[in-house]
Amino acid sequence: MNQFKKIAEFGNSAEITADLQKYGTIKSYKEGEILIHENRSIQSIPIILKGSVKVYQSDDDFREMLLYYLKEGETCIMSFLGGLYNENSKIKAVAHEDCEILFIPVHKLSILTKKHPQWVDYIFRVYHQRFQELLEVVNAVAFKKMDERLLQYLTKKSEMTGSKSITITHEELANELGTARVVVSRLLKQMEKENLVQLERNKVILL
Repeated sequence: MNQFKKIAEFGNSAEITADLQKYGTIKSYKEGEILIHENRSIQSIPIILKGSVKVYQSDDDFREMLLYYLKEGETCIMSFLGGLYNENSKIKAVAHEDCEILFIPVHKLSILTKKHPQWVDYIFRVYHQRFQELLEVVNAVAFKKMDERLLQYLTKKSEMTGSKSITITHEELANELGTARVVVSRLLKQMEKENLVQLERNKVILL
């Protein structure tokens, strides 16, 4: 299957590709659909074959914050660890765009680990990348002003989509960054005065 070529970390091993196809189930999701719910048992872990996924965590007041994106060829390491240790999910994963997801049952993870060194290397690579991204989130929340976080978020989103034009509402931006809509609106207007962005209805264009 062509989708598996995008999982570059696995190399060109036909054997592991065959096992992924044998054990896994491919599901399609529309933009905005939830793949993984918080506080639910983890029966399988996702590997992104096509599209991208946003991963959130919420606090006790049900306010959500974006932790990181999952792109093609990546998996959710928090789901992997939760499934491995029989814990409920601590995150919510939402389709950022239409996507195809390969779900590997948790009880097959030990087989892949014992049988394929490439799988172990893949998991460690993903773990390292997610750890770095989470450190960036902590650093941004602790040390950066909201305007810096907003510009950083827009830049990263632009890099992911390959477009300077980002279709998103002020409310959605506020939810992504864990702040209030009025704060985002005020900062965007200031950024527009500084010629950093151009604002249109439900759209932000990076200049």
